[in-house]
Amino acid sequence: MSVILDLAIFPTDQGISVSGFVAPVIAMIRDSGHPYRLSPMGTAVETATLPEALELIARAQSLLDERGCARVYAVAKFDIRQGPLGRLTDKIDSVRARIGEL
Repeated sequence: MSVILDLAIFPTDQGISVSGFVAPVIAMIRDSGHPYRLSPMGTAVETATLPEALELIARAQSLLDERGCARVYAVAKFDIRQGPLGRLTDKIDSVRARIGEL
């Protein structure tokens, strides 16, 4: 199975710039060993199971809570598919090939 999680999570009560709060979340995702891609609006992560993806969301919220964030905004989208891992890059490569970029 392959689960692609597209996650945006950040505090809404910590001022305008929240990169200092987002960075530890990204470090946790990086250290989890799951492949990920950071974008300006969120982070895509590929896991082998849905519980693994949900655990990353729970850990992200806990990190923000530990840093004094009383209010957190989160949006999570999932693409869950039977089959092998590797779709985080395969999906992008497929589109690039179709538009002649590969």
